[in-house]
This record gives sequence, C-alpha cells and structure tokens, in this order.
Amino acid sequence: MKHRLTVAQAVVRFLANQFTERDGIRQRAVAGFLGIFGHGNVAGIGQALLQAQRTGSPEMPYVLARNEQAMVHTAVGYARMRNRLSTMACTASIGPGSTNMLTGAALATVNRLPVLLLPSDVFATRIAAPVLQELEDPRSGDVSVNDAFRPLSRFFDRVWRPEQLPAALLGAMRVLTDPVETGAVTVCLPQDLQTEAYEFPDELFAERTWHVTRPAPDPLAVERAAAVIRGARRPLIVAGGGVIYAEATTQLDRFARETGIPVADTQAGKGALSWDHPNAVGGLGATGSPVANRLAGHADVVLGIGTRYSDFTTASRTAFRHPQVRFVNLNVASFDAGKLGALPLVADARSGLAALRPALHGRRFTGDFHDDVAAWNATVDRAYRGNKSNHLPTQAEVIGVVNDACGARDVVVQAAGSLPGDLQRLWRARDPKQYHVEYGYSCMGFEIAGALGIKLADPGREVYALVGDGSYLMMAQELVTAIAEGVKLIVVLVQNHGFASIGALSEQVGSQRFGTSYRFKTAQTGDYDGAPLPVDLAMNAESLGAAVIRCRTAADLAEGLKRAREADRLTVVHIETDPLADGPSSESWWDVPVAEVATLHSTRHARTGYLEGKRDQRHHLRPGG
Repeated sequence: MKHRLTVAQAVVRFLANQFTERDGIRQRAVAGFLGIFGHGNVAGIGQALLQAQRTGSPEMPYVLARNEQAMVHTAVGYARMRNRLSTMACTASIGPGSTNMLTGAALATVNRLPVLLLPSDVFATRIAAPVLQELEDPRSGDVSVNDAFRPLSRFFDRVWRPEQLPAALLGAMRVLTDPVETGAVTVCLPQDLQTEAYEFPDELFAERTWHVTRPAPDPLAVERAAAVIRGARRPLIVAGGGVIYAEATTQLDRFARETGIPVADTQAGKGALSWDHPNAVGGLGATGSPVANRLAGHADVVLGIGTRYSDFTTASRTAFRHPQVRFVNLNVASFDAGKLGALPLVADARSGLAALRPALHGRRFTGDFHDDVAAWNATVDRAYRGNKSNHLPTQAEVIGVVNDACGARDVVVQAAGSLPGDLQRLWRARDPKQYHVEYGYSCMGFEIAGALGIKLADPGREVYALVGDGSYLMMAQELVTAIAEGVKLIVVLVQNHGFASIGALSEQVGSQRFGTSYRFKTAQTGDYDGAPLPVDLAMNAESLGAAVIRCRTAADLAEGLKRAREADRLTVVHIETDPLADGPSSESWWDVPVAEVATLHSTRHARTGYLEGKRDQRHHLRPGG
C-alpha cells in the first residue's frame, strides 16, 4: 500500500512514528517541532503540521519560536534533559531563517547532543532562480547558504527528489539515536519539494524503534585498565557528562565508595555525585575547586569517565603535573577515549564501571583530601554570605541564594560569562539533572531558550535560568515563547552593566577591560568609561509579558525567589551585582594568548605572567597502558 503525500507531510508522519528504547524504556525520538514559518516552509512543513494538528494524524506537537537560533537551544535543553534519547525538530524558512540556526547547530555538535534541523532551501526545479534570499554561486548550481551546515552537522543531506526522502530520514535517525555519532543532524528541504506529492510506501510510516544499546568493554581492555588503576598510589576520577547521559550515577557512587578514589567533575558532569558525597572534591580545571586541582596535580593515574577533556577541564593541559601520570579513559566514543595518550576503555559508562569494579579485586585507596574539602566548603559558605560592606551583592551571594532556594530536583541553567566559572566552583548539586551549564560552546543567549527546553522535557521540575545582562540583551525573545506556551520559568536576571567575564579576562591579558562595559562613550578617551547606560532590563522583561520582581539585596532576592516559586507564571527576578567582586580562586590557569609585543605596560606585564603559565603545559604523550 502507498500513501500519496507531500514531502513535508511525509516528513511529519515519519517522525511521529520514531521511538527510542534503552533498558526497556521507550519514548518518542522526536517529541515535537519548534519552528518559525516563512515563504520557504509555510506551504510545506507549516501546512503539514497544521494538517496533523487539525486531524490528529499524526500526533506532532508544534511550538512557535521567536528566534531560530534560540529554538535550536530549546531542542538542546530538551535533549540533554532526556539523556539524548529524545529531541525536537526545528523548521526554518529559506535564507536568514535557516542560517540563524547555524550557531545552534554548532552548539549541539560540540556538546554531542542530538537536534534535528530542517532548513528550507532553494527551488529544486531552479526554474524561478534566483529566488528571494538565494545565494548565487557562479561555480555551482547546487550550492546554497545551507551548505554552511555541513561542517557543523554530524549528518547532512539535501533532498532534491521525493525518492531520496526515505534514505535521508533513516540516515538522520541513525545519527540522532547513536550516542557516539550524535550532534546536529541537518536535512535540507527545497521549498518547492516540500509541497510536491509522491506515492510513499506504507513501510516508511510504520512505527520504528531505535534501540540504544550499552556497549560493553572488551575484557582484555578491562584487565589492562584495572592493572593500571591497581598500580596507582594517588588516583583521581574525572566524571564527565557521559556519566549522566548513561544514567551511571549509581554505579559511580558504588565504584567511588568501594575504591575510595576521589571524584572531580566537569561542567557537564556536575551532579554525577551529590556535592556532599564523601568522595566528591568539586569541579576540575580552570573553573574548578582548588581541592580537585591540587589532587589533579599529584595524581599518578586519572580515570576519565564520559569526558571529552576540554581545555577548561585540563586547565589548558596544566592540571595534571605528575611526571609519570597515566590516563585511563572510559568513554562510549573511541575518539574521546583515546585523548591524552590514554589507555582507552571504549564502552557505555554504566557497563564499563560495572565491568571495571570487580576487576580491581577489592583494591582500596586511602586519601587525605577530606580536610581540604571541609575547608573549601567553609570558603564557599563565606562566599555565599558575601561582603556586607559592599553596596551591591556579589555574584557569589546571588548563586548562594539561588542554591538555597532550589529544591533537590530543581534545575539551574546557565551558559556564558562569569557565571559558569562561579557556578562550577560554588554550586552544590544534589541531583544529576540539577545543574545544566552549557559550557562546550558557552553560547550567550542560551539560558532562557535552554530553560524552556528543559521545562518542556520535565514539567515537574522548577527551572531557574541565571542570565547576565549581556546574554539577556542577545536573546530574550523566548520569554514570549514560554509565556505563550504557558510554561513557568524562574529567570534570575543579573545586571552588572557589561561583560563581567570578558572584563576580568581583558584585565588579565593586559587590555584594561577595553570595550567590556555597558556605559556611555566619552569623547576624551574614546572608550566606554562614562556613566552606566540608562537601560532598564526589568522593564523590558515586563514589556514582554513576564511578571517581574525587583531586588536590591541578597535578602530581597531570597524573598523574590520564594514569591517566584509560589507564582503560577513565568517570573523574572532582577538584581544588580558588583561586577568587580571576585569569588574564590580555582588556583588554576587557562591559556588565553597575550600579545607578544606591545607598547602598553599592562600588556607587557600580562605577557610575563602568560609565559609563566605556559611552562606547566604538557602534551601528555606517555602511553596510558
């Protein structure tokens, strides 16, 4: 039997019948569509979604977004909350509508998170070329702006004919449901093709379940890894996002308790162990805790679990200083398992830990890190209380108030600026899903859109989006989307009149915070060093339909968050902070090059410090086994 459908109708019907299954739990692979309609997709995907909504066949929820980049962030938040087992599709019109999704595509692929992008494209027939918003390339007739998605996507295809659609859709689903290969998946749909009818085979629309397996490690690799770990004197575990995506937190807890090995976490892995777990030592690297970084500096064996070892995690290859340090990397992706010259243990984190634990034959390590952890916790307590002599609360105080307001299952969302560093050092996560900081791409503007996706994925949790004024001004539109969908978020809007993170970094590299403040430009200096701009972000949020609570002190913030929790609608809690107040140090380093020659004394001084940091960098070429 065959179905005569347009290509767009076939896409919607196919996606409605795709499911994933892991450990006996089955769910929709594509839970719904996010989209903005234009002339490239309104008659195609738009008509197909309308028809599905009116007839109920197939069931395919639709969310009207306000910004194409933001809707990809929303899909990313959804996918991360669902441990990469379910995502959303994003449809955009030809030209700028589609290319607005490029940043979101990069973010998804960098973070190994599945999103399905359906950018509209030029006419397949080419008879009307060049159409509105078409890029003409005199060298080739089959190039469009959507080719920019190729290097950003883990799978890319352009469907010129209806007959090509089944292969493209099946290829897209294969990558979306593969934890090793996943990331942005892009299928370009020419606008005339979307409306073209074709006799599609019935089999294309049958329910299809994509089984997500737990690859077990090779037994010989387990023995090699266990031998290296058994021979360690000061081992350290680095828990990455793969622990959480694999739902291996219980196995990590048991492994750590039985072996006694301290566990540091990455930005994506925070929450893999509760902050007060006896083996938890906090974040690792440039934005980590000094306890974890001191342990990393003395570790002779490092067991990385589900981490891709970004420069922040390794402190730009300065964190691990033991001259004979060896790495064992447990990762589902061989690409990541082989990093830092490691002995690779290629497996799902849960199955890998289950195999590795008995192979250690009861080997237990005793460490002396607990007093250091207690001292660090006291430092965090002091940072949470802040400096009462300041006329403005510090960012650490704000984090402390939000942390105290959060229930164990609530979620904090952040992405860019100075907040991620302070959050990794200071936040006390009590649940594997409580901490959602997008720091693979560190994309400004992610926070509100990502929070929307998280709430859509798990409506039973309170979701707090912490957003600085820089990120807010880049992408606040999804406040409107959340309000329209009746989705309650708590948005903590931190105003510090500029780019606090880059301001501090600018000072560090000798650039004197140039171009990082939201102030009037003065004629005398040509710099933005005048009075603060009269920008009222709270009023802006109110104008977009949000309930707004203005706070002046940390006590005001605590009361404002209480009121926001009790509210039944999206609420923005606004507070101004001191942009120059530093939090506790990570006692770590990050490689940001400083100008080799300069006439400015500040730059020359910074170059000296930079070269001192470079001296500790290592390639880590020693074989892990």
